[in-house]
Amino acid sequence: MTSIWSLRNYRLLFSASAISNLGDGVSALAFPWLATLITRDPLLIAAVAFATRLPWLLFSIPAGVWTDRVDRQRLMVQADLLRAGLTIGVIALIFSVPAFPPAQDHIYITALCILAFLLGSAEVVRDNAAQTVLPAIVPKPALERANGQLWSVEQIMGSFVGPPLAGLLIALAVPAPFTLDALSFGLAALLVWCMTLTPHVAPARRSVWIEAREGIVWLLRHRKILQLALMLGLLNALHMATLTVLVLFSQEVLGLSAAGHGILLTAGAAGGVAGGLLCPGLAARLGGRTCLLLALAITVITFLMIWSTTSPLVVAVALFFEMFAALLWNVVTVSYRQRLIPDALLGRVNSLYRFFGWGMMPFGALLGGIVVDRAAPGLGRESAIALPFLLAAIGTAGLGIYGAFRLRL
Repeated sequence: MTSIWSLRNYRLLFSASAISNLGDGVSALAFPWLATLITRDPLLIAAVAFATRLPWLLFSIPAGVWTDRVDRQRLMVQADLLRAGLTIGVIALIFSVPAFPPAQDHIYITALCILAFLLGSAEVVRDNAAQTVLPAIVPKPALERANGQLWSVEQIMGSFVGPPLAGLLIALAVPAPFTLDALSFGLAALLVWCMTLTPHVAPARRSVWIEAREGIVWLLRHRKILQLALMLGLLNALHMATLTVLVLFSQEVLGLSAAGHGILLTAGAAGGVAGGLLCPGLAARLGGRTCLLLALAITVITFLMIWSTTSPLVVAVALFFEMFAALLWNVVTVSYRQRLIPDALLGRVNSLYRFFGWGMMPFGALLGGIVVDRAAPGLGRESAIALPFLLAAIGTAGLGIYGAFRLRL
């Protein structure tokens, strides 16, 4: 079997993913930390996370139609260049703030939400195109291996290297991590532009609704994929509820600085790296259904660990296994649908899958902020910040029970 490393296009895509995810990892810490420099209101911080994820609900379906209509390589380049420009806009916003925290925090949070929304919109287009183009680069029997390696490097750069680097950069100067982010998007665009792909033969253009309807009909006929998409949507909503308040949990419960929070996030990255390397073999040995149920069980335990502790070490261990479980879920489900969906429909069905699977994330982000805001007067600030992790554990346990009885692959 030909090694996927012998494929030039795969090497370029792998390198572009590594570089752009370094920038994503830097902004993953810098963006919420910037929000906390502007305000300590959990609802306003949740609004930034909501704006970041809302495009997955609004634009997933149109992005899928677009991906199947146009040159996917060019689409990825354009999206990365747009993200570079928007990140420069974040830098301009930082320089416009006279002092932290600003007196008019609502104005600056609104501007940050707008930029976050636009960045998220470009991410929807870019990620859908990237996932759609992979089956045209590597042989189908190698999809699990290619996906595992891509997710491993995404975790290494996005969560292992990026967050601690962001902590150091933001301590040096608030705009510094966003400068690195903009440069990474530009370089990723260059690498994707250097790929040599067979031109994508798009069908004759029809209305967006007619083209989207073809994807909807296919998805409704393949209920297992729809079932996985709906389960993923609930999982992602619960995850976002916890992720939104994690920055406050680090600051107010664990007492960590920006650098300490970055180091904490590297534990999750280590779990992602381990998952990327081990999960393809685990999926082959245990089977898809068993792996998905195992991923849900591990996730329940990790949420309970974080809820019940004030120890950074315990939280680090929990984040490690939470990300391992997420990689196990992704390796099984993404490879499953990449192999099953016809290429002509891949962009549209992938976008529908993400509509259900990622469209719930903005509401999960709002849920996390609302829970903390409502619970704080009665439970106290620290207990309220920890509460979303308990609720996420209960919700994930419910999904695990459902999966044990109804999930079949």
